Amino acid sequence: MLWTALKLPISLPHWNFFMKSCPEAPLNPVVSPRKTELRIKKIMEKLDQLIPNRPFTHVTSTTSAKQSRATILNPQDTYCRGDQLDVLLEVKDHLGRRKQYGGDFLRARMSSPALKAGASGKVTDFNNGTYLVSFTLFWAGKVSLSLLLIHPSEGVSALWRARKQGYDRVIFTGQFANGTSQVNSDCALFLNSSTELCEYLDTRDQEAFYCVKPQHVPCAALTHMRSKNKNVSYLSKQERSLFERSNVGVEIMEKFDAITVSNCNTEKTAPVPKKCKFGMTSTVPSGHVWKDTWNPVSCSLAPIEMKECLKGKFVYLLGDSTIRQWMEYFKSSINTLKSVDLHETGKFQHQFGVDLDKNIKIQWQKHGYPLVGSLNFSVKEIEYLARVIDRIGGEKNTIIVISLGQHFRPFPIDVFIQRALNIHDAVQRLLLRSPDTMVIIKAENIREMHNDAERFSDFHGYIQYLAIKDIFQDLNVGIIDAWDITIAYGTNDVHPPQSVVKNQINIMLNFIC
Repeated sequence: MLWTALKLPISLPHWNFFMKSCPEAPLNPVVSPRKTELRIKKIMEKLDQLIPNRPFTHVTSTTSAKQSRATILNPQDTYCRGDQLDVLLEVKDHLGRRKQYGGDFLRARMSSPALKAGASGKVTDFNNGTYLVSFTLFWAGKVSLSLLLIHPSEGVSALWRARKQGYDRVIFTGQFANGTSQVNSDCALFLNSSTELCEYLDTRDQEAFYCVKPQHVPCAALTHMRSKNKNVSYLSKQERSLFERSNVGVEIMEKFDAITVSNCNTEKTAPVPKKCKFGMTSTVPSGHVWKDTWNPVSCSLAPIEMKECLKGKFVYLLGDSTIRQWMEYFKSSINTLKSVDLHETGKFQHQFGVDLDKNIKIQWQKHGYPLVGSLNFSVKEIEYLARVIDRIGGEKNTIIVISLGQHFRPFPIDVFIQRALNIHDAVQRLLLRSPDTMVIIKAENIREMHNDAERFSDFHGYIQYLAIKDIFQDLNVGIIDAWDITIAYGTNDVHPPQSVVKNQINIMLNFIC
């Protein structure tokens, strides 16, 4: 895949985020705005270096999966379990000409559907039109190899340029209470408007959301929000053609037969790795699925009795609907966990479950703006996760799992980076006052490969995945590499099946028990 060697500055303070329509706000006294802006600028410069500009005059000069050539190095009739299989990829354009540069967004995966087995492959980009794709042969049996061209390098470059250009690919409608009726108004992360605005500003963390102020209605009367995709694109017509569904996720190794892997060295049993815990080095791939169960490379997971493990624990699930799936899994798996009615409605309502016998408390809470959803959701209690974390006392029986990213994909990357930094700083404060608190970051899941690449492509998610791993690497937090896990399972679904959720939760249980 692209850019596995991303190394960004480690400990980043808040970014004081200014917009033209913002009045001056008191800044966090700890951080000078100049210093913060420079840090952010540095991250953006590094990302720009990883994603060079690749303009093209005609689609025929972009990378073609059909014309590109994959070759298995040192092919064998039978391979041994534990071996590494290498594939050399030479990418070509639609006219069959060798490409002279890299940067294609590729996804390598090996699988044995009959064994419910899968793993990602490691892609090394030599930046000259050739790639080395390495598969670790984790299990014995018939193994199929896949190498998808998700987007050509020219498409990646176009998406990156377009992402920086606008806040209006998704637009929001705010609903204000006006006596017994409601008034709707336009809302956004940024509004270029000469009319009077309602500004919902977190002065410390400099995060803001705006609505056009309805006439004769106070700003505090905002009750609900919904969003819709706006018919706007920052891609040219020619660039858009690269993201038609038939051009996204095209198989390069289509003509390859399955390989045979045997248990050759039966006498030599590999040492059992240590149990998974915080701070372990992550590898690429980070593990494999076998018999529908996730097996990490660098550590081992035990099956853990959920109810016993969670006895006396308070679990905070903070973020988007991919972590709300955890809440739903807990509710269906712990029959004594009773839901508490918090008198909210809608898909984004807070959820709280309690088991009085075992003293288990689990709650899910949505993150702050932006939340993309076509149905009305209440914003009466919406707040940024940094503020939620600041209110948590924390101790050894407190577990916090954070997941965000999917709702940020349609907006400029600096919105996501700023949010991740604010949450990082809140976690840092929490661990200073309560170092025994368990904090876990669940990375993004891969999602559907649909037509809407400009808003929701996994390319955007991958950049955010790299950023969040880097931002949190200086803190003693656990990382659940849902990105690699969902590639291994081959789900291509923002809400993967229960078996995947179960295996993500099992990593958390191993971290805490």
